[in-house]
Amino acid sequence: MDKQDLRERVWDDLEDSGAARFPFPPHGRIPNFAGAYDAAVRLAESAVWRAADTVKANPDAPQLPVRRAALRAGKTLYVAVPRLREEACFLRLDPGEVADVEDATTVSGISEHGVPVTPEAVEPIDLVVSGSVAVTEAGERVGKGEGYSDLEFALLREFDRVDDDTTTVTTVHERQVVDESVPTDDHDVPMDWVFTPERAIETTHGHDKPDGIDWSALSEERIEEIPVLGAVRE
Repeated sequence: MDKQDLRERVWDDLEDSGAARFPFPPHGRIPNFAGAYDAAVRLAESAVWRAADTVKANPDAPQLPVRRAALRAGKTLYVAVPRLREEACFLRLDPGEVADVEDATTVSGISEHGVPVTPEAVEPIDLVVSGSVAVTEAGERVGKGEGYSDLEFALLREFDRVDDDTTTVTTVHERQVVDESVPTDDHDVPMDWVFTPERAIETTHGHDKPDGIDWSALSEERIEEIPVLGAVRE
């Protein structure tokens, strides 16, 4: 199935079924969903969560309870700057220095409380939490179509902050777990685990994770738009 067709189908389904939550509409974004807190709790009960000291998470609404759980559990949290628009393109939230976890983990609060750092200044990441539009039980993930999540992983891989052993997970509504086989590219990051409000799914992907930036997949225009890419290429 074409990825964009799949996105539209999942967005429509979440909206029509009443499973979508604010912000509305779910279309064009990593959709928030009913039970996002329960999916985060299921993740927080897992062995991969307990083993992680350093977590990278996306800044979207459905992963808000994941970000809060990380800081409350004493885990160092990294979140990418939107669209990687700064050369210091990651924001570090230290649980020992964040006084207001509620505010610091919101979309607006992350930029206020987070300390900007370059990829090379990021600590080795134990767990990557991604938002998804759709995902399969084989670990094939579909984002909203802009490619930033995969690019963030590739950037960190360039500096050995992640590798094949870094656990990758996503939290989604059960309706976002699809049966179709999704076409993937070498720069797509497979998910090791999928957590829904109802279950934890260890995926069957068996793929290596991207070993760095796939420069052939990036236009010169996009490289110019993202300052850190130019710095890494030089």
